[in-house]
Amino acid sequence: MRVPDLLVPSSTPPILDGPAAHRRRRLVAAITIAVGTALLAVTLRVPRGSVSFSVLGVLVALTWAVGSLLSGPIPFQARDEMARRTYGAPVLLGVAAFVVFLAASTIVRHLPLVGPALDGVLATADAGPVAAVLFVALANGIGEELFFRGALHAALEPRRPALATTLLYVLVTTATGNVALVIAAVVMGALFSLERLSSRGVLAPILTHLTWSTLMVLALPR
Repeated sequence: MRVPDLLVPSSTPPILDGPAAHRRRRLVAAITIAVGTALLAVTLRVPRGSVSFSVLGVLVALTWAVGSLLSGPIPFQARDEMARRTYGAPVLLGVAAFVVFLAASTIVRHLPLVGPALDGVLATADAGPVAAVLFVALANGIGEELFFRGALHAALEPRRPALATTLLYVLVTTATGNVALVIAAVVMGALFSLERLSSRGVLAPILTHLTWSTLMVLALPR
């Protein structure tokens, strides 16, 4: 699979849950969103670089991951042999996404609302040990993909799950109160959902998310 293929939805019909399993998945997804959103709102309001910030960040990641596991089976990899052997394309897509954000950051820094919000995100990243910040970012990247592109996507199938999960992903991100993070959620949420539709699994969006997050933490100019 090439990078462009990750942006084209698969024509293969998704495997749907039975009625009882579907109801259970929706219930678990609703509870997980409520708990995860509340924890996220608290996390971004504790002192930057504090132990509380790191602990709450990990709890948010665990909430998404545990919620996804409790909801039912998560499609990790596509069954197609070519798709199973695809690792490079999602990583390259993550690098490309970072390049786009890098270029955009030179412009948005001068905008009244977005500039200060971006500075706030970078200040949060620089407030604690780099290893701790990166660990929290990567843990949340995995947890978010398992839940939003995994459990929640399956819970909303077959009625436009990619659109619905992207909208919910953006709404949850508004709990941070940071417009830069909300904008990033719109762009990356749509990208991750496209990957989910094209690959029929969460591995591709996880790899893209981890690559993008790593570069955003380590390589975005301050």
